Amino acid sequence: MSERAGHAVTPLVLTYNEAPNIERCLEGLRWAGRVVVVDSGSTDATTAIVARYPNAVLVTRPFDDFKRQTEFGMEHVESEHVLALDADMIVSPALRAEIEEIYLHQGFAGGLLPFEYRIFGRPLLGSLLRPQYRIFRRAAGRVVQEGHGHSFVVEGPIHSFAARLIHDDRKPVERWASSQIGYSRHEQQRMAHAARSSLKDRLRRTGLMPLAAGALAYARAGGPLRGGAALRYAYERVVFEALLAMRLLEDGDDGGGR
Repeated sequence: MSERAGHAVTPLVLTYNEAPNIERCLEGLRWAGRVVVVDSGSTDATTAIVARYPNAVLVTRPFDDFKRQTEFGMEHVESEHVLALDADMIVSPALRAEIEEIYLHQGFAGGLLPFEYRIFGRPLLGSLLRPQYRIFRRAAGRVVQEGHGHSFVVEGPIHSFAARLIHDDRKPVERWASSQIGYSRHEQQRMAHAARSSLKDRLRRTGLMPLAAGALAYARAGGPLRGGAALRYAYERVVFEALLAMRLLEDGDDGGGR
């Protein structure tokens, strides 16, 4: 990527105990003149790994939610554009090239990025993860908290990327499971306060979503063609949806409402 492009876009990465992932993420960002890493108080080797990269600027903030954490990080971005990443995301050479040659060259306000989902380095044929706004002009984008996660709203012309953003989380299963317990709680709270129920939420209230999500995830991932990687991805979706289903049943939200 050219020097101009490297300073026109600042990657923003959120971290907390991301030692299994952050090195691969930062290796894919060596082209950037500056990378802002917002850490939530990691107790593993995350900050030591970040310190090895001269273009990475580490700032810390106690975590409360993804929206405020991201907005805090954006205050440290000096470039016109932000590339908002999680530590388990990797920018490929093809994506770098599309950012420079099309996105920046044609003056878009933001970009919609599709994902290549990997399980411990092995690409799946597909996933349930939809394209997301992950790159945008600071003046044109804002952060929205949605359940356990966050998303971005961008005003202006949007580029739909062909190159994919790689998602490859290699944290141990204990850490993954602990995160899912918290995520399912936040998702249940979102559903409880939602003005309207989406088709997905209505299916969740039937208690059948774990089975449906697992079957769909396995098929999208490539099924037998991706072997254990497809099974692992399907199990992940089943576990999260099962945790959420149990919370809904515990609260008496069994389809008939309260």
